[in-house]
Amino acid sequence: MKLAGKKLVVIVGPTAVGKTALSIELAEALRTEIISADSRQVYREMAIGTAKPTPQELARVKHHFIDSHSIHDKYDAAQFGEEALKKIYELFGLYDTVLVCGGSGLYVKALLEGFDDIPEVPDEIRETVIEKYKVNGLQWLQQEVQKLDPEYFSAADQQNPARLSRALEVVLATGKSITTFQKKQKRVLPFTVVKIGLELERKELYSRIDERMDKMIEAGLFEEAKVLYPFRAHNALQTVGYQEVFDFMEGKYDREEATRLLKRNSRRYAKRQLTWFKRDEEISWLTKPDLSEILDVL
Repeated sequence: MKLAGKKLVVIVGPTAVGKTALSIELAEALRTEIISADSRQVYREMAIGTAKPTPQELARVKHHFIDSHSIHDKYDAAQFGEEALKKIYELFGLYDTVLVCGGSGLYVKALLEGFDDIPEVPDEIRETVIEKYKVNGLQWLQQEVQKLDPEYFSAADQQNPARLSRALEVVLATGKSITTFQKKQKRVLPFTVVKIGLELERKELYSRIDERMDKMIEAGLFEEAKVLYPFRAHNALQTVGYQEVFDFMEGKYDREEATRLLKRNSRRYAKRQLTWFKRDEEISWLTKPDLSEILDVL
């Protein structure tokens, strides 16, 4: 199969910026399919808190890597990168253009660049990190990663103890940032990659994030989290949108405070997403683009 004339369009940006709606509109115009690059939408048990496309949206355009795995599966960015690239090659047998849409920078990076294997961490280091986290809590973990691996910490999901623990284990075991194990040489892809970033003025973006969170809560976010509570230690659930509700369920604060933290932490996550993507000079940034503007970029 000749791939020189094929095109992969990657749409990225912070949460609630409008990636899903635009990617569906674009996929319909190009008559193609969408690869979801979202580290939480892959899990079928997590529906409300991950802001997946609606059933109506999924009926309009075929999506891949949404509801494809269970929270009980061991799944990470490296696996996604390999599986998604394989799927893209399959889709290029049907289409000249394929879309990737998502806000998980690490997933996009794994797809486009790949990862080197991370050295095995000795059990004693892993056990030490786990025990210290149990005793000292998330704030201790954040401080340690910020001190020892500031590069990773600046763009990490700072509310995710599983990812922070992994980064801390690696730097303690190797003396190197976990980011150094991303491939030194990027994959050479035999097709064209076009990266489009969506952004909004911060006040408008934050307003949309708050509004989306209100809708999630109204749709049953607290009830969904209650069902998932027995599995709260799973890596998939170490994320903004669930941890705040789990803490509420454990009596750490009331529902009003949980709602405030859900919104605040979602806004902070959006800021980290922008920090990550803004480092990529290949991304063309658009504000409130219409379909014709996107097609002009392509």
